This record gives sequence, C-alpha cells and structure tokens, in this order.
Amino acid sequence: MRGLGLDAYLVGGAVRDEQLGLESKDADFLVPGVDYDGLRAALEQHGRVEDFEVAGRRVGARLYPKDRRVRALAPAGIEFAPPRAERSTGPGRHDFEIVSDPGISIVDDMQRRDFTVNAMAKRLATGEVVDPFHGAEDLKNGVLRTVRPRSFAEDPLRLVRGLRLVSQLGLEPDEDTLSQMREAAPSVQLVSAERVGGGLHSDGMGELSKLLLGSEPARALRLARDTGVLTALLPEFEPTLGFEQNSTRQHLPLDEHIFAVVQAAADANAPLTVRLGALLHDLGKPQANGSHAERSAGLGAAVLRRLRYPTRLRTYVTRLVQAHSFPLENIDELFARRFLRKHGDELAFDLVTHKEADLRGKQVAQEELDAVARLRALLEQERAQPHRLTDLAVDGADLIALGYDESPAVGETLEALLDAVVEDPALNTRDELIGRARARLT
Repeated sequence: MRGLGLDAYLVGGAVRDEQLGLESKDADFLVPGVDYDGLRAALEQHGRVEDFEVAGRRVGARLYPKDRRVRALAPAGIEFAPPRAERSTGPGRHDFEIVSDPGISIVDDMQRRDFTVNAMAKRLATGEVVDPFHGAEDLKNGVLRTVRPRSFAEDPLRLVRGLRLVSQLGLEPDEDTLSQMREAAPSVQLVSAERVGGGLHSDGMGELSKLLLGSEPARALRLARDTGVLTALLPEFEPTLGFEQNSTRQHLPLDEHIFAVVQAAADANAPLTVRLGALLHDLGKPQANGSHAERSAGLGAAVLRRLRYPTRLRTYVTRLVQAHSFPLENIDELFARRFLRKHGDELAFDLVTHKEADLRGKQVAQEELDAVARLRALLEQERAQPHRLTDLAVDGADLIALGYDESPAVGETLEALLDAVVEDPALNTRDELIGRARARLT
C-alpha cells in the first residue's frame, strides 16, 4: 500500500478486527484530498482499475495490482474511495445522495458509518487511529451503538448487520440503539433479498448467513425476536413465538427450542447448511397436520427462495429439513448403509449433526445422544461399503451387453441391484450381479 504513494487510511471493519486481534478478510481504504479522477489516475500506474459502485453510484475505484504477490493477497481487488458524505432522501437503500469532494475530511466520512465500532480509520503512514465516536471504547466494553439516531432508517440492512455483530463479536446494543431497532424493525422488509440471504455474489453469504455463522447466533436471534426484526424479516416465525409444546421432553417454547438448536449447531462448528436447517426445521409445527417436517420443509423452501439463496443450497437445506425427524431405533450397520444409500454421504452426516443439535435443544436421556454418536461412528465405518450406483461391480454398459435395451429398465435394474448389495455387501461381485440382472431380463 505504501508503494502506491497515497495518503491512505484503512477504514471500517478491518480496523475493528485489528483492534480485536482478528484477521480481517476485507480491507477498504479512504484517500483524502483527491477526487475520483485523481484517485483513478494515481491507481492506474499500478494495475487495472475499475469503477467501484454502491447502489449504482460511483464511489471509488477497485485496483487489481500488477504485482503478483499483492494480487495473490487480494484476488478480488483492493477498494479505494475518496471520503464522502451521504444524505438520506427516503427509506430505501437507493434513497440517498452522495456528496464527494476533496475537501471532505476523514471525520466527515466516519459520520455516515453504521456503528461506532465501524467508524474508525487508521492512517497507514503513521498508524494514527481516527476515532471520533469512541468506537474503540465501545468495542472494549462490548457495546453496539449507532453513529446517528437515523442510522437504521438510512439503511435498514444495518438492523441485520447489527445482529450479526452481536453473534460474531458478542456486542450488546445500548438502550438508545435498542429503541432505534424496535422503531425501525418494519423497514427491514425494504432491504433487497440478496443482501440478507443469497449474497450479492450469489454465494449464500448475506447478513443472515453471517449471523448464523457467528459464535452466538441464539443471542442475536433472541434480540431479533425481542425488537421485532425477526418476524418482520421472516414472518413464518410468528406462530412459533411462545408456542408451548407441553411435554417434559419439549420443555421450551418453540422459538426458544429453535434458537437452542441453532446455538448447538454453532457450538458443533456445523456448516451453514446445517445452521440454516436448524433455523427452519420446526417452522411447520404450530399448524402441522401430520408430519411437521414436510410442512417445515415447504415453509423453509419459501423462505430460502424469497431471500434468493442459491438453488443448490436451497435444495440441500430443504432436503435436510424434510428428513430431519428420522428415528433413532435399531441403529446398526444395516441401518447405517440404508441411511447412506437414501441420503448420500454429505447429507447423511449433516443430518446426524442436525439431529444431535436438535436433541440438545430438548430434555432427552443420554441414551439418545449415545445413539446419535453410534450412528455417526457406523456411518464412518459403513461408508466404505457399497451404497452408491458407482460402487456396483457392474454398470449400464454391462446390462446392455446382456441384452437390455437402452431404456429406463437399465436404471431400474441397477437400483434394484444396489438395494440388494446394501442389504448384503458380499453380493457385490460381477458374477453375482450379472446373474441377478440376467434373471430380471427373462
């Protein structure tokens, strides 16, 4: 950075994370005293430069450095911007005007930030930290505080981002921020779905996903419930609030059970798919007429579709929710092979992880948790046994050579052979399977 010859400041979350001793994936820079054209001209000497836009408005430039070593550290480019001020003109993300000129100071730029802990800048040349709103003190004290009273009104996504910081960093909103969250909660419906769920890059990494991937998601979800943000964002949660399950086993109201399951998944370091499944797995219970898993899967699929999660992730999480209520009886090697056959390796193990988290949100006997551990161990053991079509000792070409037409009968026969092999892995020999296939042909 110093080699660019710019008086640059590291800003925002990167400064916050540095103060916490955390590694930051994102690094944004402010360059005072220049306009867009001057900034672009200075950067073009060092690599390819693209305009950097926010909500369709040019706010800076993205540099893709010539230097291979630097490019390897920042393959997505390095973002630079002159300081700017933003003036809200309405409730939506696009309802603002940008004011930028070389005379705007670093402090002026900090005033448009969301929270005090994100309103710090570090001058690279000297290491000086500009902290006009005492963000470092709030960070030390674990306080989440908005820079201005209208912070949420200016960009309602900040409601979910604030909750994400509660989950990731354990911050606690001060009373004024809590009051602002309650007042602004309905406006979260104005936020584009990608920013909440599917991510601007269609990677599934919107603010809700980042919240779930934090270390204290249950804390953040309770705060979301208590401020009204949860049901404004996910109205499907409304029937779960305070819903009593009236059993010794299900000792918590349904919303608290869901939060406990999400937290248990986080404590197990489960992947995003399992944590999303935990969030959605019991949405259908209050109105269930029959299998609550089926209804929950339908509601969950609608949530994920509305929040524009990628199709593959949405389909996978829906399958997980649909299958999550499997029984834990007669757990043995055959059960494990059938489980792998039905769900595939990845989903089978994720279902077990979810099952354990689900049980930890209930009052259950240790024997049930032991059964989950046994199933996981048996899945590890039996995954070496044939349970996929590609594991069979024969394939479609072998069946066609026997006289099968190129028709659905080939697939049906292979599926039947796999069912037999799952029941008894010793049957998976070429001679045995050819004989069985020949018998089906006659």
